[in-house]
Formats: sequence, C-alpha cells, structure tokens
Amino acid sequence: MTHSKSRQKAEVAFGNLQSQFFAKGKAVEEMDYALLAREEKTLRLREARITKEASDRAAALAALATKPSTKA
Repeated sequence: MTHSKSRQKAEVAFGNLQSQFFAKGKAVEEMDYALLAREEKTLRLREARITKEASDRAAALAALATKPSTKA
C-alpha cells in the first residue's frame, strides 16, 4: 500500500524524531550507569580506606603497648 507524499514525509519525520528520543533515553541511561558505577567504586574505596586506617591505628597501639619503657 502506498501513501501520499505528505504522509511519507510525515512518517520519515516521525521516525527521525522517534530515533532522537530513543537516543536521548539511551544516553541518559548510560550516564546513570556511569554515575552508579562511580558511586559504588567510591564506597568500596572509602570502606577500604577506613579499614586500613583502623588496622594501622591498631598496629600503632600494639607497637606502643609492647615498647619497653625508657623512663629512668
């Protein structure tokens, strides 16, 4: 079935508009994914840093506790 020229132009224009809409949606989805990945990585690094700081603090306290007193 063939459509009129104006209908064909309208179909093409609508197809182009729809493609742009879906492209924008995909771009937003990709940005959301990147943001989520960055937040997860930040959380992992923060937890690792806090764990290391606690470990270093415990090691320093242990070293002070086993260090012999040099007071005369």
